[in-house]
Amino acid sequence: MTALFGHTTLRGTAPYRYDVVGSFLRPAALKEAREQFAVGAITREALTQAEDNEIRKLVEKQKELGLKAVTDGEFRRSYWHLDFFWGFDGVEHVMMDQGYMFHGVETRADSARLSGKIRFTGHPFLEHYRFLKQEAGEETAARQTIPAPAQFFAELVRGVNENSVKAIYPDREELYRDIADAYRQVILAFYDLGCRNIQLDDCTWGMLCDEGFWSTMAGQGYDIQQLQELYLRLNNDAIAELPEDLTVTTHICRGNYHSTWAASGGYDNVAPALFGGENVSAYYLEYDTERSGDFQPLKQVPDNKLVVLGLVSSKTGELEDKEQIKARIREAARYVPADHLCLSPQCGFASTEEGNILTEEEQWNKLKLIKEIADEVWGE
Repeated sequence: MTALFGHTTLRGTAPYRYDVVGSFLRPAALKEAREQFAVGAITREALTQAEDNEIRKLVEKQKELGLKAVTDGEFRRSYWHLDFFWGFDGVEHVMMDQGYMFHGVETRADSARLSGKIRFTGHPFLEHYRFLKQEAGEETAARQTIPAPAQFFAELVRGVNENSVKAIYPDREELYRDIADAYRQVILAFYDLGCRNIQLDDCTWGMLCDEGFWSTMAGQGYDIQQLQELYLRLNNDAIAELPEDLTVTTHICRGNYHSTWAASGGYDNVAPALFGGENVSAYYLEYDTERSGDFQPLKQVPDNKLVVLGLVSSKTGELEDKEQIKARIREAARYVPADHLCLSPQCGFASTEEGNILTEEEQWNKLKLIKEIADEVWGE
C-alpha cells in the first residue's frame, strides 16, 4: 500500500498519527457502581475496585487497537475539568443556580469556587495516574489529560464565583501566580510518576471563536484581545521551565456534552495568539463540522508544531466517509506540512459521565476508522 503523502516521519512521541483525545463512554458496570456509591450502597473502596476493573479493560482495548498512547478514559471523573479543580487546596465543590448552556440543553450545575488560597499539597489524580501507568506498561505511553489553567481561571470567575475571587485575591496578579505555581507543581508530580505526555484540555479558546460569545463579552466590558493575552499568559506560565522530555499538547474544544455543543466559529480570531503564542508542541483541533470553519487559520501554526485534525465526530455513531476524510487531510496539508498532521476524533466520547449518544461498539468503530485512514495516508 502506498501512503497518500509518500514517506513521512514515524511519530515516536505524542501526538501520534492516529490518536485519541482522552475520554471514553462509561461502561454499564461503572455507571451502576457510581450510582450505588452515590446513595451509600457501596463503599469508596468498592467503587475504586469497579473503576480499576473497567480501566484495565479499557487500556487493554486501546492497546489491542494499536493506540500508542492510552488514557484511563477519565473513568474516575464526573466532569472533564471540575474534578481536577476540586483536587487543589483552596477550591470547593459548589452548585450554581444553573449549569452550562449548550445547544438545546443545560448541564448539571456543579462548579468550582475558591474557599482559600490555591495550593498544591497533593492531588487525587496522582494516584489515578500511578494506576494507569502500571496498566499501560513500558511500551505504551500513558497520557494524562487535565483542564488548562485558562479553563481553571474561567471557572473561578464564572458568575457569582467571582465574588470569592475578589475576596480572597484582591490582587489578581497573586491569583495568576498561584494558578501557575499549583499547575506546575502538579505537572512535575505527574512527571515524577513517569508521565511524559500532558494534554491541556481547553474550551476557553473555542468560546472565543464564537462571534456571539465575543459580542456578549464585549458588551459586558471585556476586551477580547486582553482576554486572549490573559489566557495565553496563564497557560504559558504554568508550563514554563518543564523537563525537556515532557511533551505538552493542548486540545481546543467548543463544547462536548451529550452529543451537543456550546460554541461555533472558525479559528481566525484566535489563531495568531493561540497558534503563534502558546508554548505547546501540538494542537488537537475540532474540525468535524462546518462550525469549526476552514483550514486557512492553520497557516499561523509555526513550523515546529503539529496539528491533530479532529475530523471524525465523537458525537454520533455514523461512520464518516473515508475518502472525504482523506480529501480534508489533503486540504489541510495546503497550510500545514503533511508530516506535521495527525488524525483523531474531534473530542472525547464522554466529556462528562453522561457520555455522547452512541454505543461503545460505534465508539470503537470510529477509532478503527481513524487508524485505517492514518495507515493509508501516512503509512503508519
